Amino acid sequence: MLNLSQDIRSLTDFKRKTSEMVEMIRETGRPVVLTVNGRAEIVVQDAQSYQKLLDLVDQAEAIQGIRRGLEQMKRGEGRSARKAFSAMRRKYAIPR
Repeated sequence: MLNLSQDIRSLTDFKRKTSEMVEMIRETGRPVVLTVNGRAEIVVQDAQSYQKLLDLVDQAEAIQGIRRGLEQMKRGEGRSARKAFSAMRRKYAIPR
């Protein structure tokens, strides 16, 4: 979680204290928002936290796709798995 009093810094400050700030990011796992001329421009975070964020996005997209598919099935759209797999076997010449 972002801490507004500690995790918003100027790009100039980051350049001056890069080692110290990178260590803080590693220890806390929190991102740092870097500002240019007082406006948020860049977010810096450790690789592990970034990977966790990417994994959460993938999971959310998968859940959204499943929900969309379920809604389509409720509306009578789509086709059964049997028909879909049959079509795939024919299209890609997959033997039974």
